[in-house]
Amino acid sequence: MATDHRAGTTPPEEPPARNAALSLRRGLRVLDHVAERTRTGAVSVSLGELAATLGTAKSTVLRLTAPMVETDLLRRTPDAGFTLGLGALLLGQSYLEGIDLRTAAAPFLRRTAEATGLTCHLVVPDGTDIVYVDKVETRGTVRMGSRVGNRLPMRNTASGKAIVAFGDPDLLGAVLAVPVEATTEQTITDDDRWVREVDGTRARGYGIDDRENEPGIRCVAAPVLDHANQVVGAMSISGLASRFPAAAVREAGDRVVRTALEISVALGSSSARLALTRTAPVGAAR
Repeated sequence: MATDHRAGTTPPEEPPARNAALSLRRGLRVLDHVAERTRTGAVSVSLGELAATLGTAKSTVLRLTAPMVETDLLRRTPDAGFTLGLGALLLGQSYLEGIDLRTAAAPFLRRTAEATGLTCHLVVPDGTDIVYVDKVETRGTVRMGSRVGNRLPMRNTASGKAIVAFGDPDLLGAVLAVPVEATTEQTITDDDRWVREVDGTRARGYGIDDRENEPGIRCVAAPVLDHANQVVGAMSISGLASRFPAAAVREAGDRVVRTALEISVALGSSSARLALTRTAPVGAAR
């Protein structure tokens, strides 16, 4: 060990990298837990809850959260709890702005929302879930509960069906391996029936969520491809079933397919460019 001859003392040893990594992991668990509780409607998360989640002392939680409070990733609330700070918002916003998919899709989502009066969503896959990365509503659109950053199982959504139908062949098995949570009376819990839904999605080019995820909400979605012609997400249009009747699904599906192809072309997909030249304009007779 080297000696600091100028001070005449031996400098203290640096903490082991293993301890630093453990602290980082614990800190990230705290941040993730607060984020998850915030997404589910919690105003704040108590110090005691965080300590119980980590299985550690409250003093340890205070030590772990101190630098995150200083950088505004977390904020202390009047009840001595924690919530996400502005720094977390800026970090998330920077991430979203860095997604080329979101930038490329934005004008197409706005155009489709204005033309249909329905809500448009853009999602990306994450494991067997989808994550909303953009949402466009117009003045006449009925407000929906979806939010950018929300996560939903692929199993219950039109976008999930589209991603499974046209994405990695192994994804179907992974989705089927996850227990189904019926969120409405229309949720498809039978595996064989759901596989047939995926097959139907592949045949017609778009997935349908007929009030399976939210009561009274109908949705259609089509996959979005990148420059390597790989599925990187899906775009959808959604609305109240009373304003988006089953009879309108085919025309809406054709529109969604075309819009998803246009987004894919903007991302450099050669197969989407070829398909777009063969796709009749929306509303054309068949």
